[in-house]
Amino acid sequence: MTLVVKELVRHHEGNPQPTLAGMSFDLPAGTLTALLGPSGAGKSTMLRCIMGLEPFETGRIDIDGVIVRGTRESSREERKRAIADARKKLGLVFQSFELFPHLTALENCVLAPMRVKLETRAAAEKRARALLCQLGLEPRLDAFPEQLSGGQQQRVAIARALAMEPRVLLYDEPTSALDPSMKNEVLQSLKRIDASGVTQVVVTHDLQLARGVEHVCILDHGVVIESGSPEVVLKTPVHESTRALLNAWLQPDAA
Repeated sequence: MTLVVKELVRHHEGNPQPTLAGMSFDLPAGTLTALLGPSGAGKSTMLRCIMGLEPFETGRIDIDGVIVRGTRESSREERKRAIADARKKLGLVFQSFELFPHLTALENCVLAPMRVKLETRAAAEKRARALLCQLGLEPRLDAFPEQLSGGQQQRVAIARALAMEPRVLLYDEPTSALDPSMKNEVLQSLKRIDASGVTQVVVTHDLQLARGVEHVCILDHGVVIESGSPEVVLKTPVHESTRALLNAWLQPDAA
């Protein structure tokens, strides 16, 4: 499923400069893409606009033919209908996991399909078990979140999002709360999902993760300044802002 973001403009109250200043990118179906950039570049705002959690004034988001337009270019009712249709194709994995602490890993993944999609318990559980096993969590199906490591909790959160069968899956800093040994767990999980054809978009400051994806977009001041394969963009960046960003990230590693 393709994801096209075209010339999005988003202002936040009290800030004279737009957070998104004509943001545009076009992601082919089934790709694993990382959005990189300094704090304030517009990465998380972009995810929230795609999910319909924040409005934007102008531009459009096209999710496999479902088009959401800005508040200045469509009515409230038109936007409401478009956002509802778009969300049927989208999933979001939160930075802080947001698992229900009183539910097991399996129950966390079963709840939404039964409540939202009105699936039977048998159908929802069958898919949840398959997803959790695919992500290497077969021995932990009956564990509660507090009994899981950070990496395991993140994988449960991913399985829970996939249980709703999205065609585009968005991640907000999926490795920020994890130590280095667990970050590779998450990257390997994303690659397993990538093989299933789901389009994945990852907001991250993690170079280890970014080097393992198929495509990267560098954001700065609300626009995409550079994009391409990580082998090209992260090794031979063209834009000065990209070089400054990478140098800043690499300095702690060199210390």
